[in-house]
Amino acid sequence: MNNHLGVYETHIKVLQEEIAALQCQKEKNDRELTIHIGGSMKDALLSMAGRETGAKTGNSLRDIRAHLTAEIKELEEDLVRQTKMNGIVLTNCSVKTLEKNSRKMVQQYRLAGHCSLLGFQVEIEVTDVQEDAAVVTTITVLNIIMDTTECKEFGKFVSGVEENRDLLLFFRTLRRFSDRCDDRHRTFQHFQKLYPGVVSLPGGCRSEIMLIQSPKLPGCSLTLSWTIEVSSGGEVTPRLDLVSKMPEQALQFDSRMAIENAPDAFQCLLRVLGVEASIQALIQSVSQF
Repeated sequence: MNNHLGVYETHIKVLQEEIAALQCQKEKNDRELTIHIGGSMKDALLSMAGRETGAKTGNSLRDIRAHLTAEIKELEEDLVRQTKMNGIVLTNCSVKTLEKNSRKMVQQYRLAGHCSLLGFQVEIEVTDVQEDAAVVTTITVLNIIMDTTECKEFGKFVSGVEENRDLLLFFRTLRRFSDRCDDRHRTFQHFQKLYPGVVSLPGGCRSEIMLIQSPKLPGCSLTLSWTIEVSSGGEVTPRLDLVSKMPEQALQFDSRMAIENAPDAFQCLLRVLGVEASIQALIQSVSQF
């Protein structure tokens, strides 16, 4: 499945580049067509050969324009299909030529979009260098902008991606990270709606912290922390930790050290029951008081 996602994400980049190039060519052809149409009658009424050449040129430009329009439409439809499959939506794409000569061309691409609720902006400089009979293409600059308040766990990974200029790794990991964020959001929202008097989210609807409190036990609370770790290689790992807070008086009656051992017991539950069932058991144990 990951291999397929990598292929699709590569296709997205290629398709966006082709669309940008085709749009530039279409604008150029439109300008050329306007010049031909706006020429004087004197220039148009040349010799028979000249008129024939002009007609062929006009027809050729119209054919090119129609072909480019059809190809752009096909590429856009393919992009929509790819977007539905990989979850990454590109909302804007632009290309600018920074340098061009017989041997070298440098172009700047700017992409903007989102994956679920995670927005991003990407700026890429691509250098093409003619070497003998081949053209060598490299990404020379990669800048990524994201909302760090929404995904601070992702920040260090993004810095490494920019340094290594690994655009494919960024998009592949963004999808995985976004999926895990959505899992956390859905799970926390589910339990907050199911137990509104016991469960709260101090950080809001996208919080990574769930607070579990019994209305009958003031000062007693369990804090569930759900972070999402991202390695430099793009491995995305959810991590759930439990912290208990009890008054000193309550701890004195805890002869079995259940409160002290609660974090370790919760980790055992996770391994046996999974995330949702473990959280359910935790909330129900507090609700009984």
